[in-house]
Amino acid sequence: MDDHSPRLLEQVRFALRRKHYSFRTERAYLEWIRRFILFHHKRHPSHLGRAEIESFLTDLAVTQNVASSTQNQALNALAFLYKKVLDQPLDFPLDAVRARRPMRLPTVLAKDEVFAVLGCLSGTLQLIAQLLYGSGLRVGEAVRLRVKDVDFSQGQIVIRDAKGNRDRLTMLPSVLISPLRAQLVRAKRTHETDLDRGYGLVYLPTAIERKYPEAARAWIWQYVFPSQTISNDPRTGIARRHHITRSALQKAVKRAADLAGIDKHVTPHTFRHSFATHLLEAGYDIRTVQDLLGHKHVQTTMIYTHVLNRGGMAVRSPLDLAGNAPDHHLR
Repeated sequence: MDDHSPRLLEQVRFALRRKHYSFRTERAYLEWIRRFILFHHKRHPSHLGRAEIESFLTDLAVTQNVASSTQNQALNALAFLYKKVLDQPLDFPLDAVRARRPMRLPTVLAKDEVFAVLGCLSGTLQLIAQLLYGSGLRVGEAVRLRVKDVDFSQGQIVIRDAKGNRDRLTMLPSVLISPLRAQLVRAKRTHETDLDRGYGLVYLPTAIERKYPEAARAWIWQYVFPSQTISNDPRTGIARRHHITRSALQKAVKRAADLAGIDKHVTPHTFRHSFATHLLEAGYDIRTVQDLLGHKHVQTTMIYTHVLNRGGMAVRSPLDLAGNAPDHHLR
């Protein structure tokens, strides 16, 4: 990479933080920009244009066979670079080969399978998994949940800065009220200990931290599911107690599915898929389910109509319809 590159990536990092992008997005965008520069033999992006962007995106689709969502993320990273850092907006159509968006049905568990997996979990990780299924949360939304966003009196959870930077409401299952209260007691005890030791700060978006300087120590802003350890914030170096990691939940759910003998590919996100499907099975309107899931377009929610137990039209197999056929026909 040439002499400009390190400075360029620092400019991108600064711009992303100024715009309050998540740390995960920051890492992903920086990696895509780095790969773009390396793909074009370390030439500075200011010397590259439409043809070079198209060739990079086409290579992702044709040679590396990435998913359409991956190619779109790479494009978004380059669009941010050119518009927000280089002041050269991509205001022209791109003629790159686009990765195909496969039509994949989500894995959904039957209700007894859900409870079998949940039964093989315990403690905090079980409670998080119960929220994924009982409230339809995404994994990131669950682990980032803050104290102030659990509304016991209204029986609801407020999801802040969800996908698409939108807030939404979802239900708080009544059976989880008692375990959640107990979890908050444990979390508060941990927070008070941290304060006594000179810690107790929690990560806050920059704008909130500026507006409310003391909020980072306030109990209501703490994570419902704090990490067991204090670590240095990769952005600032400040020692904080972060939230529990996604990977801990992913590993626990995989183990639980194996223990429960579920012969499906089960991940934490499977609980959210099951939440949506089971609500539709129960007769709830698809628009209601769309709002609870936080989908921008109802077409995204429609995918769950394809995985209902009896199918959208309750079609029976012709083999089942031939119920009175001689036994030898079925051997």
